[in-house]
Amino acid sequence: MKKIGLVSLGCAKNLVDSEMILAMFSPEEYILSDDPSDSDLIIVNTCGFIEDAKREAIETILEMAQYKKAKLCVVGCFVERDLEDLRKNIPEVDLWIPLKDYSRMNVLLEKLLDEEKIAPMDPLKRVISTPKYSAYLRISEGCNNFCSFCAIPYIRGRFVSRPYDEVLKEAKMLKERGVKEVVIVSQDTTMYGFDFPEHKPNIFSLLKEIDDMGFYSIRLLYLYPDEISDELLAFIKGSKSIDHYFDIPIQCASDHLLKLMKRHGTAEQERALFHKIREMMPEAILRTTLISGFPGETEEDQKETLEFMEEVRFDHLGDFPYSREEGTAAYSYPDQLSAEIKNERHDEIMSLQRKISHSQNVRHEGEVMEGLVTGYDPTKKLYTLRSYWNAPDDIDGNIYFSSEKKLNDGDIVKVKITSAFIYDLLGKLV
Repeated sequence: MKKIGLVSLGCAKNLVDSEMILAMFSPEEYILSDDPSDSDLIIVNTCGFIEDAKREAIETILEMAQYKKAKLCVVGCFVERDLEDLRKNIPEVDLWIPLKDYSRMNVLLEKLLDEEKIAPMDPLKRVISTPKYSAYLRISEGCNNFCSFCAIPYIRGRFVSRPYDEVLKEAKMLKERGVKEVVIVSQDTTMYGFDFPEHKPNIFSLLKEIDDMGFYSIRLLYLYPDEISDELLAFIKGSKSIDHYFDIPIQCASDHLLKLMKRHGTAEQERALFHKIREMMPEAILRTTLISGFPGETEEDQKETLEFMEEVRFDHLGDFPYSREEGTAAYSYPDQLSAEIKNERHDEIMSLQRKISHSQNVRHEGEVMEGLVTGYDPTKKLYTLRSYWNAPDDIDGNIYFSSEKKLNDGDIVKVKITSAFIYDLLGKLV
């Protein structure tokens, strides 16, 4: 039996593709391996979103190419974006498969391996690579926003909602497998259903169905600010399982920059949204993403964003120095800023956020949080917890806690928070 290895790079949406690729290889015919030195086929699923991701992809491809025993196949966003350059510059790769060829990936792989027993990709067949109690659920593909800094619409195409019944069928399958936590992902989650006749069903009706399935936790990631309706907020507030956790990337809080970025809405509308969420759900966790050093960004723009951060006080915030991406509108903008200025502004944003994060975390001292046990660190002799406070993508920090009794991953427990740090919380089992 041939051994198949796979390296998945990039976001959770890419991970879902990787899980579908692994499911193409029947366990009766193939062995899935995490040892590249002993694999007959290595697949690298790449991200090509920004320069750092492309650099990581190239390093990974070259690393996997050292294992001469294995055939090497490279797939994913980077391949879709730069196929000809990659093919010319990395001849060590045996097979390149861009996104547009995923429908015949099995045929291409069969030809590479000289056999005929690989199944086509099927969205309802995945080898779940996350812990057995947790899984991602992707509800759409592509994006219609065409933000001036972003290559996703050019790589992944226009926004397309997955068929409603198919999403619900997959959610039920995950529940039957024992998944307790489902994380809903998309390039633009709140847009779900906008491409259906009369925009029905939509994200609201989809969430109602999934909420009724009895998951312990449902988390929404990647919400576009101007698509979050009062109806959606009210439903989340009263839902059985949806975490009061709002991942809303805003990129900046300057009207001048928002226009240059081709973002919808204004800083005032963003401000009103976050205040509304906090009024409706005072315990809500707010997470966002910013870009520092965008072309044309002034010191005044930076000041407006910093003041916005001070006012809204995000619990979790990530900032990325602007990456100039060929093919995007902003690539040809005048007033491109130097790496030095980008990094200075990034450092300024993150310095302020460290103070805000710590003060937000201190507010949780004495609080009892319920959540899932996600692991044990034998060196610290502490377990980790995922509650409504932190997402499963290792960006938000950790909740560490002590327990005198042995616990298993996926157990639902209550932890009293005793100490707060810049990014992490510490507690003990109740």
